[in-house]
Amino acid sequence: MKRNIKKQYAVLPLFLALCLLWGGCGGKSAGEAETGREPEPEARTEGTEETEGEEEMENGMTDETAEMTVGERAAAMRETLWAQYCERERQNADRQAEDEKRSVSFGGVTMKYGMKIVGEPDENDLYPVYIALHGGGSDETGKINDDQWRQMAVYYLDGVKSGIYVNPRAVRDTWDCHSNPESYPLYDRLIENMILFRGADPDRVYLLGFSAGGDGVYQITPRMADRFAAANMSAGHPNGVKLENLYNMPLQLQVGINDSSYDRNKVTAEYDYLLNRLQSKYGGGYVHRTNIHIDKAHNFADYDEREHAIVDNVGAYFRNKDYGTVKAKTGAVLFLDQYERDPLPDTVVWNLGVRASMRDVSSFYWLSAPVTVTKGILTAHCDREANSVTVETDGNVNGDFSILLSTRMFDFTRPVTVVIDGESYEVEPQIRQEVMEETLGERGDPSYIFEDRVSVSGLRAENGG
Repeated sequence: MKRNIKKQYAVLPLFLALCLLWGGCGGKSAGEAETGREPEPEARTEGTEETEGEEEMENGMTDETAEMTVGERAAAMRETLWAQYCERERQNADRQAEDEKRSVSFGGVTMKYGMKIVGEPDENDLYPVYIALHGGGSDETGKINDDQWRQMAVYYLDGVKSGIYVNPRAVRDTWDCHSNPESYPLYDRLIENMILFRGADPDRVYLLGFSAGGDGVYQITPRMADRFAAANMSAGHPNGVKLENLYNMPLQLQVGINDSSYDRNKVTAEYDYLLNRLQSKYGGGYVHRTNIHIDKAHNFADYDEREHAIVDNVGAYFRNKDYGTVKAKTGAVLFLDQYERDPLPDTVVWNLGVRASMRDVSSFYWLSAPVTVTKGILTAHCDREANSVTVETDGNVNGDFSILLSTRMFDFTRPVTVVIDGESYEVEPQIRQEVMEETLGERGDPSYIFEDRVSVSGLRAENGG
């Protein structure tokens, strides 16, 4: 059964899409090839009320705009909304002060950060971003963390040929200094500001960390995987975190073979094994590499471009079997630079039990669930050719969730088939400006502007479920 929702046509003149402030806003062109031509609007019946601004939009149509496909119209709207967002937010006094002082605050804590811009931007006038987390951890005076923070200002810097190198200072001097509850919304804010003010490429944001910083990488990436293109974890401990959410985010793990404190050496090899199992279970994804450095303890070279001796068979090492030695380049930045984020992947795996409670973000890639939904696993697949999406739950999801629809993924001139745990529904997708504005405001990322939203509970209710 199709959703019985009155169609809305949010039309913008073409010239709005061309008058963009795109270059300084850290966004790529949203005009990728998209299929489908919008059907003619239904005739307006007498007495039908026009929504606010609808008359102006209709009167503003040009012949050129009327000939645009649904995909072209959505792309124009995305670019216009993004340009307006950038202009508005760059005038925000709080954001301006944060960028000038190099600090962001939330929930009574402040995250200071250092920043260096290296080299020249790319052909789109954008830079990759490298967020480097320092070591330290539990520290009564804060002096150790301050010292480690200063060291991280240069630790991975030589590996960056072109980019924005950012080293945040942990908000508290606790063992989990980089993953305090307030830390997560601060990372969101930091990335948003880098996009707005520094020309950051939202599809090339990378996370690195050593020791306590490695602990942070383990905790941050599964909770915010849709923010990052890839990550490097060195000499840290996962503390039991689940990694299902890393289906689309490559991860490099590094440890010294003699780093037996907290069993870091064995636990790193165990997490390599767990990532291999996830890759088998979900039929792909979970790109990873694990470097166990021969004859090294807690410190080893993960910052240069030289070759270093590492274990040749991590699985054999994990199972206490014979293994050999191989020389390989282990530079963290070398690994990261291979990857760009795919913000709209065909497959999304979301463990809802691994979320950051203080983030004001309810979406993960193109899925969304209220922050109160904290149990269960969603496995979602988009079939672009079939114009369909399939979501399987593990039976433990403790609330509603939604699917975010985009013309970059689906043909909006045809029904989209939505299959939830074997139950099939048909949805008539629509370009809805309110959804576009909401999804843009949520993550401040041009790639995460969606044209429509499908509530699973709504589908079931409309179909007697």
